[in-house]
Amino acid sequence: MTLPATMKAVLLTGHGGLDTLEWREDVPVPRPGTGEVLIRVGAAAVNNTDVNTRTGWYSKAVRGDTGSAATQGYAGASDADGGWSGALSFPRIQGADCCGEIIALGKGVDAARLGERVLVRPMYRPEGGDPDALETFGSERDGAFAEFTTVDSGHALRIDSALTDIELASFPCAFSTAEGMIQRARLGRERVLITGASGGVGSAAVQLAKRRGAHVTAVTSPAKMDALKALGADATLERNDAFPEDAFDVVLDLVGGARWPDLLNALALRGRYVTSGAIAGPIVELDLRTLYLKDLTLIGSTRQDPRVFTDLIGYIEAGEIRPVIAETYPLNELRAAQEAFLGKSHIGKIGIQIAS
Repeated sequence: MTLPATMKAVLLTGHGGLDTLEWREDVPVPRPGTGEVLIRVGAAAVNNTDVNTRTGWYSKAVRGDTGSAATQGYAGASDADGGWSGALSFPRIQGADCCGEIIALGKGVDAARLGERVLVRPMYRPEGGDPDALETFGSERDGAFAEFTTVDSGHALRIDSALTDIELASFPCAFSTAEGMIQRARLGRERVLITGASGGVGSAAVQLAKRRGAHVTAVTSPAKMDALKALGADATLERNDAFPEDAFDVVLDLVGGARWPDLLNALALRGRYVTSGAIAGPIVELDLRTLYLKDLTLIGSTRQDPRVFTDLIGYIEAGEIRPVIAETYPLNELRAAQEAFLGKSHIGKIGIQIAS
């Protein structure tokens, strides 16, 4: 097919506030390199990492929570370490979630892949070089907030599903993060506490933990408790409730902040704590006596085994998990979508419609 020369996209022009998101209709359409595919993007979604990367929250110079300057940006954020893996190059097209169709192939890609409907693995190790290096779609390379995008063919996974593009785009980033945490914890038919349970990753963790037979307690606001029970939570706690002590085998934490010591107190002997976020703040207080006297294990979860995403594709195709879409916005209203996201009044994901 004949590819257009330009496309519509939202560019991130630097770390900062919502004004760093620039709508453009003259962005060159990328061409797939060797081993890559070109995807016509059908839909994307909003994630915490989109906001955190925009504001530069990953910078060690930032010590506050993710919401306190999410509209205006962190004046103290350093460009040298504002992204997942350090400095980013700008302008950058964000968007870690991507559902679309392969419409062109780079050299060396099997011709049979043309026309496949795919989900893009949002986080992976780049080919060659440091085996511990990390590349995130929409951060270290351009992502899905555009009509077209490219990615290594091995990270565009075929999906066979009756779900819409918007529904499928709700899965990649949030569900792979949650599944990565669960696999790192080796969660089984155990008692698990999930913080931030109404967000994209938290609500995904509720479903994925329940899929494994765990007894799930979700921490949320009263208005969202019934919805989380409908997703599989067995019990709920309000955000300011006291956590029962020695009550959980695993804590999946996305919040951090001042109540972090209470989460360790809530773990039973030999309990496992896993974190993949700190929306209430990254700086916490640790009493080492709690850690060693209870024989606890603390686990950070960012890098994912490739099987995490292939497992996730299998769960979707088998109908074992379902999308949770709160609202949908067109791409040219991405700023409004992020403002709605920051309001935290929703459950699940805010979708971004790309293809008309």
